[in-house]
Amino acid sequence: MKVAFIGLGVMGYPMAGHLARAGHQVSVFNRGPDKAKRWLAEHPGSMETSIAETVADCELVAICVGNDADVRDCLSQVLPAMAAGGVVVDHTTTSAKLAREAAAQARDLSRWFVDAPVSGGEAGAKNGTLSVMAGGQPEGFAKAEPVIAAYAKAVKLIGGPGAGQLAKMVNQICIAGVVQGLAEAVHFAKAAGLDTDAVLEAVSKGAAQSWQMDNRWKTMVEGQFEFGFAVDWMRKDLGLVLDEARSNGASLALTAMVDQFYAEVQAMGGRRWDTSSLAARLERK
Repeated sequence: MKVAFIGLGVMGYPMAGHLARAGHQVSVFNRGPDKAKRWLAEHPGSMETSIAETVADCELVAICVGNDADVRDCLSQVLPAMAAGGVVVDHTTTSAKLAREAAAQARDLSRWFVDAPVSGGEAGAKNGTLSVMAGGQPEGFAKAEPVIAAYAKAVKLIGGPGAGQLAKMVNQICIAGVVQGLAEAVHFAKAAGLDTDAVLEAVSKGAAQSWQMDNRWKTMVEGQFEFGFAVDWMRKDLGLVLDEARSNGASLALTAMVDQFYAEVQAMGGRRWDTSSLAARLERK
């Protein structure tokens, strides 16, 4: 399929690479052209100087940028220029409101829009093992799913437009609570004078097991926070969660508290630390 990928950041760069390796005809665009040039040195494909040129006649356009404003800017250029009947797949984590607006705009131009945020981090993007939560119409999803499969181990249509973004919010709520719990466990084990490696190896084999436990307790103990999803991005995501909760009436006391803990990490200079840096906040006290 003729596809375009917009946004070659930590996630988008390897995701676009999987599309090229899967045999798709890939055109890439990044605001900083150096990344696009580097990508082309490693993969077959093409690049243009504008988004409109990049997506011209493409049947599928994938977007992986920063926030709602970035996506709106991309869509204003993508939707008129891409192939009629084609599908936009937005992997950016945004508000559900934006996803619904984008789906309506796409429909008016005889295109499809699928909000498809991802979970699995940089490692998942590199290994092609992301989990994708999608929102949109079944017809658009059916066009997108075989393409997304190039970099995902699981792709699920959750519901109509915006449902993918709401599902990603559920994901981030779960992560926030689990990471805070693990940070406190590490902190408590140290304060109690335990052999942290021994106790965490023991409890990680039981009901306390989680992805965060499996992948982050050792680096938390060692005070290493240079692995994956940054605190700045987590706060952006939790801001979306809390905004949505104010609209739908959900009570998210723990999520709101952890969001403020991440604000403290930012104030410590940890804006680019990974989300497990909640442990650093506890060690400072």
